Amino acid sequence: MPTTDTAAPTPSGFASASVPRHLARGGVGFGALIAAFALIPVFGPATLLLAPAGLVALRGCPMCWAIGLAETVSRGRLRRACTDGRCELKPAAR
Repeated sequence: MPTTDTAAPTPSGFASASVPRHLARGGVGFGALIAAFALIPVFGPATLLLAPAGLVALRGCPMCWAIGLAETVSRGRLRRACTDGRCELKPAAR
């Protein structure tokens, strides 16, 4: 079988355009989630309205954000190469 190599990374719903942008989204998301619960004694249950904003910034869940961070960091650095029915991740040629 011939070797196939993907020409471009497949787009993902988790990755961001850049690592700083992804880290900023994480800061906003985790900050809003922490504030939603930490500020309850000061401002009451109304602070729980920050939780949905945090989840939107994290695009659904903290694990989704972590997966997106890994995808953002590795984007363009790895390629999948399949030979004889066996696929491996290899460094991309630059």
